Amino acid sequence: MSPFRSSRTSHWLAASLLGLAVVTPALAQEEPIKVGILHSLSGTMAISESTLKDTVEMLIEQQNEQGGLLGRQLEAVVVDPASNWPLFAERARELLEQEEVDVVFGNWTSVSRKAVLPVFEELNGLLFYPVQYEGEESSENVFYTGAAPNQQAIPAVEYLINEVGVERFALLGTDYVYPRTTNRILEAFLKEEHGVADEDILIDYTPFGHADWQNIVAEVRRFGSEGKKTAVVSTINGDANVPFYRELANQGIDAADIPVIAFSVGEQELSGIDTGPLVGHLAAWNYFMSVDTDANYDFIDAWIDYNGDEEAVTNDPMEAHYIGFNMWAEAVRKAGTTEVDAVKDAIIGVTVPNLSGGYAAMMPNHHITKPVLIGEVQDNGQFDIVWQTPSTVAGDAWSDYLSGSRDLIADWQAPMRCGNFNVANGRCGGSTAAEEAEAALAE
Repeated sequence: MSPFRSSRTSHWLAASLLGLAVVTPALAQEEPIKVGILHSLSGTMAISESTLKDTVEMLIEQQNEQGGLLGRQLEAVVVDPASNWPLFAERARELLEQEEVDVVFGNWTSVSRKAVLPVFEELNGLLFYPVQYEGEESSENVFYTGAAPNQQAIPAVEYLINEVGVERFALLGTDYVYPRTTNRILEAFLKEEHGVADEDILIDYTPFGHADWQNIVAEVRRFGSEGKKTAVVSTINGDANVPFYRELANQGIDAADIPVIAFSVGEQELSGIDTGPLVGHLAAWNYFMSVDTDANYDFIDAWIDYNGDEEAVTNDPMEAHYIGFNMWAEAVRKAGTTEVDAVKDAIIGVTVPNLSGGYAAMMPNHHITKPVLIGEVQDNGQFDIVWQTPSTVAGDAWSDYLSGSRDLIADWQAPMRCGNFNVANGRCGGSTAAEEAEAALAE
């Protein structure tokens, strides 16, 4: 029996589905509301994304059991972009043009999100993106329910400095836009705010699916043996995490020597590896399965019931989809329609429960408020929460630590309706921050 199994009545569904109309026979004949699901079910990212597809399908099923939305049933439309970034754009166009979905929940990597962004803007679709990312973006057509750097990466590094005494940082990431931009922000933050020297920052990138970690882990070990407390800040994504952590254990690196704090390793990823040697290593997220709240226990119960698997785990991006789905549903009820422009206006300011005992609010920059949690890996594949922010943190679309972003804000409410308003010159579109990030990636 799962240690998280609860006999409590599942009240989280009732709370999130208040105000639903009863379906009459006439209304039941209306066309369904189509919900697109754009997650990789094969390839290197399937280890992380398949669960998110199932999460959205579960939320749709539960919504339908409660009467649907506006008296209409919801219908899942699932496509598999197969961890192929250009294919994401093709599948997004298929969902919006051919299937005519009302909303899409999807993507994991930033390179896949950037691939679909022009499609959603061209066709005026709605995308709810549930994974931590590098910021430096705010689109009228995207709602970012995962963490921005100020809601994950920066608090994590602050924790390492203030609570662990770390002075040297190995920034290891998968070679694409999220790790590269996040590490540019962290490098600037470490130097500007904490005076960390160049020689105390090691940066290395590897391809998706990288498997041979022997030399890199050996270099980290050497880097950490020079007299200063060292940590790894990991933006390694997907199935490359499995051989990375295995090699750490092979070379005898444990959390007491060189702790690793990861931004893309959660309960789902740990379920595929032996966690015994990893006890004490860290992850920074906005939710852990071990959160002790009634809402979380009820969510876990619902997930286990849906899967029929007592060992099924939950994770942070699942909570982000839970929040995003409920925000979208509330905005549809508020607008009285699934029409895209009406929903975009209605969702600003919508507040729904999170699973940590608080609430998430959609801000004008299309980012949400989130708590920040640091967890230690336990030998059962769960996380012991060792630190958290005293309140929720609002996501910043633009970083204070990059020169092209310092003066930018995003606000999609009238009259501004701008994703990169420059407060220094009073103009919308007054920055090249996105271009700088892409140029850095291409170097």
